[in-house]
Amino acid sequence: MAENIIMPKLGMAMVEGTVIAWKKREGEAVKKGEGIVDISSEKIEMEVEAAADGVLLKIEVPEGGVVPYGTVLGVIGQPGELAGTASVAASAKATAESVAALAASDEQRTKAGAPAATTATAVLDRPRDGIKISPVARKMAEEAGIDYTKLTGTGPQGRITKEDVERFIKAGGEKETNAAAQVAGVQTSVAPVAGSSDHAAAAVNTTEKQPERILVSGMRKVIAERMYQSLQQSAQLTITMQADITELLQLKEKLSPEMERRYQLKLSVTDLIARAVVLSLLRHKQMNSAYVEDRIELYEEVHLGIAVALEKGLVVPVIRQAEQQTLAELSSQLKSVSARARQNQLAPEEMKGSTFTITNLGSYGVDTFTPVLNPPEAGILGVGAAKDTPVFVGDELQRRSILPLSLTFDHRVLDGAPAAAFLATVRSYLEEPHSLLV
Repeated sequence: MAENIIMPKLGMAMVEGTVIAWKKREGEAVKKGEGIVDISSEKIEMEVEAAADGVLLKIEVPEGGVVPYGTVLGVIGQPGELAGTASVAASAKATAESVAALAASDEQRTKAGAPAATTATAVLDRPRDGIKISPVARKMAEEAGIDYTKLTGTGPQGRITKEDVERFIKAGGEKETNAAAQVAGVQTSVAPVAGSSDHAAAAVNTTEKQPERILVSGMRKVIAERMYQSLQQSAQLTITMQADITELLQLKEKLSPEMERRYQLKLSVTDLIARAVVLSLLRHKQMNSAYVEDRIELYEEVHLGIAVALEKGLVVPVIRQAEQQTLAELSSQLKSVSARARQNQLAPEEMKGSTFTITNLGSYGVDTFTPVLNPPEAGILGVGAAKDTPVFVGDELQRRSILPLSLTFDHRVLDGAPAAAFLATVRSYLEEPHSLLV
């Protein structure tokens, strides 16, 4: 009896999921428990396993397809068995509606004078081989005339990413001749009649490269919607301050050997900043709060969010009850959630419920920036790159390490003065680092 492959629901908030890559083609044998298709929800990527032995009778939702959870993605059965079911028909309907929406969008753009989009094609493209490659990477490779089957993927489970293709091109990888593109180029160059400026302009337009269009779905779609809502539905203001972390770095050097010996942990500046933020939130409860439906909720516990950049976007794993953890425990938690976030191993429950967030762009050399609130939180701290700077200490000019801090807060919850007081407390903990150990 045929078994349907269903788009699972990953978390209570999941509405729809995206088919990233099929690992089998129609007609290929599969075994129960074998990974058959990679899918992603708003924040998580996972592998769906085959529920039975057999062959992949039919792929209902191709790579790039975005469908509601519960939709039939494909069917497993015995060779020759019919794949059609009522639920499959529903799945096909959902896919058709998705494509129809894209086609309508293209029609609107065409009426507005813009070239027709290629998103519908992207949705309907079927895998031509067993290579794991993202739709964007495949499109880039094909347009560049690159045989992507020769590339080595650095994504999850060896998946070829956009960055892999870009790296290959920059390295001067062999470029195959795209005969079709050359023929098209010849045709467009000779078709216009000379003597008309309109014709000349048309000739230029037809030879221009069309922009790459990427269907916004999954994690990128959620980030886009939430960041837009965040800026639309809150009163955000950012203030900045600098902290002298010279003594903090010295303390880190002293503590690091003991941390490694006792806990097998490599102490980082981020660990100490997180500790400073947690202690400061306990002293400034207005900042550990949220604006929810015309009321302000103040939280006793600190559920600390840590922004982690992934290939496809940003996730914020949450360290719960961070105020109850020692520096070593906090350091351990930070490393655990960050590592699992980069491996797409976080559970949905680990990415919600934060009461304050830290985002750090210091490793990219960024000085100060404007973090966007992670709704409904009232505050987010941005951390820049520490730099050695000449500073007067009394009458003496010294070399000090200066760390830029950017605090974005919701002006509906608190005013500038209490927000500045919170940031000053964070700075005092960083500049008097022994207080972090009490």
